[in-house]
Amino acid sequence: MTTWESICDPPATDEAWELFHENSKTGRFSDVRPTELVLARMAELAESLPYTHYPTIPLPDEHLPLERPLGDTLADRVSARSLRACPLTLPAVATLLHHAYGVTRTNVGTGYPRPFRSVPSGGALYPLEIYFHSTRVEGIEPGLYHYNPAENLLHLIRYGDRSRQICEGVLQGELLANAAMVVFVTALFERSVFKYGDRGYRFVLLEAGHVAQNLALVANALGLASVGIGGYFDREVDELIGIDGLAHSTIYLTALGRDAGAAPGPGGPV
Repeated sequence: MTTWESICDPPATDEAWELFHENSKTGRFSDVRPTELVLARMAELAESLPYTHYPTIPLPDEHLPLERPLGDTLADRVSARSLRACPLTLPAVATLLHHAYGVTRTNVGTGYPRPFRSVPSGGALYPLEIYFHSTRVEGIEPGLYHYNPAENLLHLIRYGDRSRQICEGVLQGELLANAAMVVFVTALFERSVFKYGDRGYRFVLLEAGHVAQNLALVANALGLASVGIGGYFDREVDELIGIDGLAHSTIYLTALGRDAGAAPGPGGPV
């Protein structure tokens, strides 16, 4: 039986997930940030990390066609338990990144300060950043790259193949041992929590799920395989990318390639 005392003084818990869930609930009397303050803060926050002075690589504006029926793409989506080596083309990478988190429509006439992207985002704040490690992408060197959706280009963050280091930073490193590329979804939490408080942290995680699902479906439509990775050593992965792990931290990984368990398909690059 629920009592007034139990509502006003709920039992203490040491479970971090329960504390988070309780503290991130929205109530009738939760603070609401005035629009003018939200717009002013958004103007101070970069739409995408600029990485000034890092080498840049423009991405193709034209993307590969996704002609497979949506129903088939959804029904056939599986998490590959092992990947086999395959090359990817730069247009394929551009297609994957664009549909994962790219700019898809203008904000003109909407009252929102930024263009919209391929996923729903709480307040259209877009708190995520996308990095990837390239092992077998034609036209670019192996290394760690940052995707800038606003300018549709890549920044080369670190040159050199770090596949072994990435595998060592994942609990089941064999899942991505032969990946053509590994995508890292990171979050700059301030972009969301400045407006929504603890609830904003929930929104960040939800948004990362949208990005990962887009990646999985587009990969499937392109004849590729994918596997989402949640089991990794956070500090090691954050250090690999070069982020602090607190204000800016990795929250999801996706490995892409060919499914080693499937019948071999065409050997050429996608």
